[in-house]
Amino acid sequence: MILITGGAGFIGSCLHAALAARGVPAIVSDWLGSAGKWRNLARHPPERIVPPEALDRFLAEPMGLQAVVHLGAISETTARDGDLAWQTNVELSRRLWDWCTERQVPFLYASSAATYGAAAGAGAFDDDPARLDRLRPLNLYGFTKHAFDRLVMARLARGEPHPPQWAGLKFFNVYGPNELHKGSMISVVKLKYDEIAAGGPARLFRSDQPGLADGAQSRDFIWVGDIVEIILWLLEHPAVSGLFNCGTGVARSYVDLATAVCTAAGQPARIEFIDIPQALHGQYQSFTQADMGRLRAAGYDHQFTSLEAGVARYVQDHLQRADPYL
Repeated sequence: MILITGGAGFIGSCLHAALAARGVPAIVSDWLGSAGKWRNLARHPPERIVPPEALDRFLAEPMGLQAVVHLGAISETTARDGDLAWQTNVELSRRLWDWCTERQVPFLYASSAATYGAAAGAGAFDDDPARLDRLRPLNLYGFTKHAFDRLVMARLARGEPHPPQWAGLKFFNVYGPNELHKGSMISVVKLKYDEIAAGGPARLFRSDQPGLADGAQSRDFIWVGDIVEIILWLLEHPAVSGLFNCGTGVARSYVDLATAVCTAAGQPARIEFIDIPQALHGQYQSFTQADMGRLRAAGYDHQFTSLEAGVARYVQDHLQRADPYL
């Protein structure tokens, strides 16, 4: 039995689907809400759904969990409620770490590439824990994720007890099915698909960086199935612990992404550039690219899905179908 916090959300429900396909029972801690998030679980109902406010009480029950995969978070990069973000992204994570330590249960948790903040250049996204004090997150979400990463590393440096396996996963730009509830935080792939499906062009932000062409802003886009494979591999390799980037190791431009969406939808590439919203000024990363060396050195040898293949799979196997869910 595996506990997945945030298990009705995007990555959590995709992980749950993969575990269900393997016959591994899971308990989901999440709110279903009123935005149709229940559809993410419709094909693979969990053993139980525990609301987050009841999680501490639930964990006091004897249950024999094999692992905790902690994906629940305040994940909006535009979040403003600092107290809620801290309580959810740091304090809840700390309580789960302590619970897993006390009961010697493996603990995998979601960090984020947002922790890198203003990092720039191909060598800047290094997940070496020794570099943590150099990072400067640009938003509240990145700050809280970074704060928990640093808490973990400080405890380990002091030689304090810890879970038998632990892994902090710095997710880069993840896209794929089961994200329709995410509102403004939905992936750029889905946003661009909606634009061209409505008959318009794919709209991209103009560059606000001197010397950087419009649409040349680049991110490490990763298919959600590749993220699930990393988590499953870690669960199968309990001797592997650490802080790990979760990207493809290849940065691709937004023009590349928009073109891939148009091609997957059978449309000619039409791109229009618009000004970046004022709310994103100073918080927008123009380049991300995961250094995947540490995960590879730990033994992970799976190949990552190319942007074109992942976008085609998302568009044709999900977005163009009446039931787009996994």
